[in-house]
Amino acid sequence: MTFVQVIDCRTSRIDELNRLMDTWVAGTHGRRTATHSVVGKDREDSTHVVEIVEFPSYEEARRNSDLPETERIFEEMVALCDDVPRFTDLDVVRDEQLNKTVAKRFFERIGDGDPHALSGLCTPGYLDHDPGNGPEPVGLAEAEAVTARYIGALSPTFAIDGQVAEGDTVTTRWTVTGTNDGEFMGLPATGRPVRVTGQTTHRFEHGLIAEAWWNWDQLGLLNQIGIVEL
Repeated sequence: MTFVQVIDCRTSRIDELNRLMDTWVAGTHGRRTATHSVVGKDREDSTHVVEIVEFPSYEEARRNSDLPETERIFEEMVALCDDVPRFTDLDVVRDEQLNKTVAKRFFERIGDGDPHALSGLCTPGYLDHDPGNGPEPVGLAEAEAVTARYIGALSPTFAIDGQVAEGDTVTTRWTVTGTNDGEFMGLPATGRPVRVTGQTTHRFEHGLIAEAWWNWDQLGLLNQIGIVEL
């Protein structure tokens, strides 16, 4: 179970606190068990600082606490604070990364055969970067038209192999399967099954997809359909 530690303190020396954390990160490289750390400053009280540190489990957090650097850094942190920092230990019972959910829904809609899979999930100024469509990105309307052609030609279904979220982006690894039961690139249907892997990085704005970068095995698809031979 994911474990989160919240450290609440007051200090007017936020820059020194940041440098102290940089020192800890460098000094514990390859040995620390923390996976994510965020430091926030209260908008209404600039001396109120909160650090949130995430660990894979409570046991891993204990291992992190046992590092000699952690004890030293804690002592220096106390010296930088106006009072003793307060610690809150939390076992995470829900972790919903909303952008990941939207990215997953995007692929599900394509698998449902929705020719307007991008509508409602993307911004009006959406840009789609796909080498299969040429070197320049295309806008929302053209991206939907391309999606509709793939749906008509391949009846694709996406399996999500993994997702990584960082900042305003989500990268999704996927495997798509289908059958070439419609015209593709001007050629008649072959009835052949297809299986292609790839990954897509989505950039989000206010919960909507604003941009996408596709990297996938287009040559493998053409080979499976019989358009090219390898």
